[in-house]
Amino acid sequence: MNGLFLTDGYKTGHHQQYPKGTEEVYSNWTPRSNSYAPKGCDKVVSFGQQYVFQWLHDYFEANFFSKPKGEVCNELKEELSLYLNTDYDVTHFEDLHDLQYLPIKVKSLPEGVEVPIRVPMVTVVNTSKKFYWITNFLETILSTMLWQPMTSASIALRYKRIFKDWTLKTDKDNLAFIDFQGHDFSMRGMGGLQSAISSGMGHAAVFLGSDTLPVISSLRKYYKAEGFVVGSVNATEHSVMCAGTKDDEIGTFKALMNTYPTGILSVVSDTWDLWKVLTEYLPKLKEEVLARDGKLVIRPDSGDPVDIICGETKELGGKNPKDKGVVELLWDIFGGSINQQGYKVLDSHIGAIYGDSITTERAENICQRLSDKGFATTNVVLGIGSFTYQYNTRDTFGFAMKATSVVVNGERREIFKDPITDNGVKKSAKGLIKVDLVDGEFTLVDQVTPEQENKGALQVIYENGKFLNQVNIQEIRDRINQNL
Repeated sequence: MNGLFLTDGYKTGHHQQYPKGTEEVYSNWTPRSNSYAPKGCDKVVSFGQQYVFQWLHDYFEANFFSKPKGEVCNELKEELSLYLNTDYDVTHFEDLHDLQYLPIKVKSLPEGVEVPIRVPMVTVVNTSKKFYWITNFLETILSTMLWQPMTSASIALRYKRIFKDWTLKTDKDNLAFIDFQGHDFSMRGMGGLQSAISSGMGHAAVFLGSDTLPVISSLRKYYKAEGFVVGSVNATEHSVMCAGTKDDEIGTFKALMNTYPTGILSVVSDTWDLWKVLTEYLPKLKEEVLARDGKLVIRPDSGDPVDIICGETKELGGKNPKDKGVVELLWDIFGGSINQQGYKVLDSHIGAIYGDSITTERAENICQRLSDKGFATTNVVLGIGSFTYQYNTRDTFGFAMKATSVVVNGERREIFKDPITDNGVKKSAKGLIKVDLVDGEFTLVDQVTPEQENKGALQVIYENGKFLNQVNIQEIRDRINQNL
C-alpha cells in the first residue's frame, strides 16, 4: 500500500486549511490520563519509539520513495479524487517524492524510563517549510503504532512490581525468578500480527518469558537484541492430551516425561478432571517426577484463577481438592522446603502455571492468598494473555498527538486546545515544550523559546531520514529494572 494512504481521510485536505504562509507545525505525543488503566499504573513506560519510526521509515522507502513518482502519485490522485469527489491536486505529494525522505525531526524521552501522566514523550516537527503539512499528516499512523507497545510495557511493569513485592515478602532469595514469572501468552488473542508484535515487545521489555515467537526477530531487527532474547519451555496443548485419550491420561504424562527426561515440561492438566490429575495420577507418578532432571509444571486452564491455584479456603488443610487448590495439593504430594522467611517452597521437580484470564488484580489476589496459606508466591508462574493486553485502547492512558506550535509567515504562534465541555483531560500544552528531569521526575515545561526547546531530556532520534541516539533492548531492560 502507498505510504501516503496511512492516515485518516480528513488529513488529505489539511495542507490547504492551515493559514497561508504556514511554515512549521510542531506536535507532541502525550499520555493524558490513566483513568482506564489498571490500578497502580500511575506512570507510562517510554517504549516503542525506535521500532515505530524505523518501521515508518522502511515502509515509506519500500512503498513510496523507491517507486516511480508517476506510479505512486497517479494512484493517489485517482483514489483521492474518487474519495473526495473532486479533482485532487497531488503536487505536494510529488514534491515529497522528489525530496526522497521524510522531512521531520523526532525527539523522544529515553526508552525504558517511566513518565508521569500529562508529560510529553515524543515531539515531531517538519524540517522544511514546504512540508509543514507532514507533521500532523503522520499523526494517525504514529498514534496507531505508538500507544500499544507503551501500554503493554506499562501494564507488564505493574505485574512485575506485584511479583517483586510478594517475592520480597515470601521468597526474597529468589528475586531472579520474577523475570520469568509473567509469561506472554497473548499472541492468539491479539488484533493481528502487528498488534501481537508491538504488544509482545512491550511485554519483553519487562519480562524474559514469552510464547510470542515473532518478538525475537522483531527485537533483533529494531532493538539490536543479541543472544538470548526471550524464552519458554516444552509445553503441551489440549489436542495432545485428547489424542492420548481420557482413559489413559496418566499414560500421556508418562510418555511426555519419557520424551523430555530433562528440563522444564509444562502439561495442561484440566482437559478433563484437574482434581483427578492432582489426587490420583500425580501420586502414582511421584517417583518418576522426582527422578526427572527438571521440573514438571502443572497447568490448569479454566475456572477462577485465584481459587484454582490457591483453593477456595484461605487456610491450609481443606477437606477436598477444591478447598486446597493446585499449589497445596502439589505440596501434599511432593513436599518441599521452608525458606528463611518461613514460607513453603515446592520441591524443585514440580511447579504450577496458570494462563487464562489473568489480570493485575487477580495476580495480586493469587499472591495474597498463597502468602496467607504460608506458600511463597514464587511457586506459580502466571501467563499474561490477550485478556490483559488486548483489552486496551489508545484511551487506556489517554494518548494523543497534538500540535502546540506553528510558524506562519515567520511568526511563531503558541497554540493549544482546552475544550470548555471537557473535564480537563484534553487540555494540551502550549507552544514549544521541553521536558526536564527534576529530582528524578520528568516534568513538562511549555511555552519555551526555540533555544530552550533544544535542551532537556527529549533527544533527537530521527531527522530527515537518519537515525540518532539508538538504543538496544538490554539498555531498555536495565533502565526498567533499575527503577523496579
